[in-house]
Formats: sequence, structure tokens, C-alpha cells
Amino acid sequence: MTGAGGMLGTDLVSALADRPVTALTRADLDITDADAVRAAVDGHDIVVNAAAWTAVDDAETHEPAAFAVNAVGADRLARACAATGARLVQVSTDYVFAGDFAVPYPETADTAPGSAYGRTKLAGEWAVRAALPDRSWIVRTAWLYGAAGANFVATMRRLEAERETVSVVDDQTGQPTWTADLAAQIVAMVDADAPAGTYHGTASGSTTWHGLARLVFELAGADPARVLPTTTAAFPRPAPRPAWSVLGHDGWRAAGIAPMRGWDDALRAAWPALPGVAA
Repeated sequence: MTGAGGMLGTDLVSALADRPVTALTRADLDITDADAVRAAVDGHDIVVNAAAWTAVDDAETHEPAAFAVNAVGADRLARACAATGARLVQVSTDYVFAGDFAVPYPETADTAPGSAYGRTKLAGEWAVRAALPDRSWIVRTAWLYGAAGANFVATMRRLEAERETVSVVDDQTGQPTWTADLAAQIVAMVDADAPAGTYHGTASGSTTWHGLARLVFELAGADPARVLPTTTAAFPRPAPRPAWSVLGHDGWRAAGIAPMRGWDDALRAAWPALPGVAA
């Protein structure tokens, strides 16, 4: 596994704690180094690539660097897997879509990334499919939060303790997804020997960032009315954010695997495991 030190990677390590796993962090393996990747993949049946350039805004001004990790790195891993007969799980993103749908994006929907991050991740998908058309799984995810990294839920939990009110965007819709649930879903996919292809690894249901923040405040014992709605235009960022990041889950059903639970039930379950506000 690559990216073992990240938020998802940490939960993948935990989900695989009862199995022999080679867990490699960014310091352990440069996935853009073809020789190092070949050596790392050798002897393994399944590789999970959770390594990525995830600094969405920075990618706008450092696209070649993001491309090196998200596309070239994925290509290096896929080619190494092709040479050894291993299978590959490639973690991708909702940013490969334009974000202009009004219904959940099916796995087969046309891609049209609007940001450098999305373009580089889509290139990684192409590279993996080209090298491993029958031995790869593309798992697109979105709006991740977990215990091991910086994320929106942690930020809102902190701001609840620091501010009387917070203004949160209410015109972007997506599926907040707990990394522990996603890790378990990936393990279930591999254990079931699901068909190669594209899967959408997000929680069921949908909400806006404003709706998510309100539930965070509620779970913290605070008044959700302290979360005020605002617009994307009020918080301009270098990289455009998809207005619609709701992904469909037909791929799981076709493979005989239940999609992940609802985003709100997941957050309630995750709450005790998430870091609290520092004293």
C-alpha cells in the first residue's frame, strides 16, 4: 500500500491489521521512481495506491508536480503491477467531473475536470486502465474526513469552540465520507473479487458543506443555528470547486456489494473516534 501515512492510508492499515501488509509512506517510497516502484511491488498480489497530491489549490500553480504524483506515479505503479501480475486499487476523486449534474453521477458519466487537480487525477485513471484493463479498480471518493488528517469536520469542530458563528458554503453538494468506512469498503471489494472497473467510494445520501457543519455543531452539543449559510462566491479559491459532487453507486450493487451507509449515520458513528478540541 502506498500513502500509508495519509488519512485514508491510516484507516486502511487499521482495516488490514489482521493481514500481512507492506504499508509505505511518502518517505518510504517515491511513486514517481520507476525502479523503486518495481522493487516495492515485486512479491505482492494486490497494491492499493492511496498516495496523491491532494493540495487542490496548490495544484493550480504546480500542475507539473501534481501530475508527477497523480498521473506519472499511478502509471509507474500500474506498469509494475502489469509486469508482476498484481492487481491495483487506484483511489481517485469526484473532481474528474464538471460538477454540473442534478442527479448522482453514474460511474460511466463523461468526465470533464475543471481544475488541475482533477486533470491530474483523471490522467492517473487513464494510465491505470491502459496498463491494467482487467486487473484494476478505480475508486473515486470525495469529501473525506477521518481521525488522522486535516479535514472539514475537524476544522468545524475547532471553530465551534473558537467562534460564536461561522459562515459555511451552502451551494456545493456532496457526500461526506468517513475514511474508515471507505477503507472497509475497499477491503470488501478486494475480498469479494469484484469485477475490474470504476466504483464510487462515497457515503450514501448528500448534503451541503453548510448541512455538514450544522451536524458537526449538533454533535458537539452546540446550536446548529450558529452555522450561517453563504455562497461559493464569498470564498473565492484558486481552484474551482464542483457545485455537484454526488456520485452514484450502481457499481457496488452490480458487484453484489452494498454501498456505504448514509453520510449522517456515518458521522454519528465516527464522532467518538475523531479528535476533540484541544484543551
